[in-house]
Amino acid sequence: MNLIKKLSPYSLITLSTLGFSTLGFSTLGFSTLGFSTLLTGCGTASDSHEQRLILPAEKFDLTHWQINTPTDVDNDGVVDLIKVKELQTYQHPDYFYINEDGNLVFAAPNKAITSVNSTNTRSELHHMLGGEQGEKYAIANNFALKANKQASEFAQVGGNLQATLNVNHVSKRAKYADKPTAFSVVVGQVHASQDPRRIAEGEGYGYGNEPLKIYYKKLPNHEYGSVFWTYELNLEKDNPQRTDIAYPVWGKAWLDTSNPGDEGIALNEEFSYEVNIYENTMYLTFTTARHKEVNYAIDLTNNIDAYGNVDERDHPNGYTGDANFFKAGAYNQCSTKDDPSFRYPACPGTGDWATDKENGDYTQVTFSRLTAGNARDPQAK
Repeated sequence: MNLIKKLSPYSLITLSTLGFSTLGFSTLGFSTLGFSTLLTGCGTASDSHEQRLILPAEKFDLTHWQINTPTDVDNDGVVDLIKVKELQTYQHPDYFYINEDGNLVFAAPNKAITSVNSTNTRSELHHMLGGEQGEKYAIANNFALKANKQASEFAQVGGNLQATLNVNHVSKRAKYADKPTAFSVVVGQVHASQDPRRIAEGEGYGYGNEPLKIYYKKLPNHEYGSVFWTYELNLEKDNPQRTDIAYPVWGKAWLDTSNPGDEGIALNEEFSYEVNIYENTMYLTFTTARHKEVNYAIDLTNNIDAYGNVDERDHPNGYTGDANFFKAGAYNQCSTKDDPSFRYPACPGTGDWATDKENGDYTQVTFSRLTAGNARDPQAK
């Protein structure tokens, strides 16, 4: 029983699920190793030839990522955060694992524990440029726009995120099916940091808003779904004008519930995105085998939208003074919260994974490629 006390609480997630005897492991003499590490070094007692578990960090470079999963293994009332070092030997059999094709699966039920500032569940990576260095909103872990007065102090100026993925499932039910977030999942983000010090300075930064969320949405009676992205006006949280402006990629945008037909993207259909923030501009590229490439560009240092129009509601200097980072995975937008806001479609869920999966009250996304690095000059060959 000493082994059980010494193992990380996150490591115990899969013991009973995968049928391992905790007593059997204690006789092996392991102590502080995480459960995922144990699995890479041995087979089960009953079948020494069983294929060993492949960890996400063995197939994908996760050396600068941490993850939130929709779990509270240590029962502290806070969603579990698996930090960079722990992530290298971590997997979860339901929410974060390598499938039989060697691809990375993220899943999140509608109802589970969420982060403090969200009512949406997630199995989602958070990019940490400094690795284990400092807390997640520290300058060393984030990138700045070139126009940021402190740009030289950040880990880097701008950044590049590339992914190839397919969405396997989105929630099939919502009490308010007409709300734009129903039946959708966010598969990639650029997020600004929450910083009370910046808010106190009164310059309009530090609210933790999102200059980019990449969505997939499919209504239950449609064969095809839609891919679109949103830009959040950089305003304080209680400002009634703080909203997300949607831009279509394939299929329909956020408020259009008509059938996209084959102009959209089906479940399990592969597509790719690239987010390239070079100097002050965010360049977006979307590709798939069946459609033409789609491109957008938006300057993040002003209040001019991606179509070249001034949005008087937005911060006049956009996200100039914010620290920024990438996120990727499955950020389930089918919140169970019942509230008048457009953000809360009151999707059902029991909190039991097996039940919610059977009822279709979850989201799942599979990535075959995920890389993050320095910004690239869009004019360079």
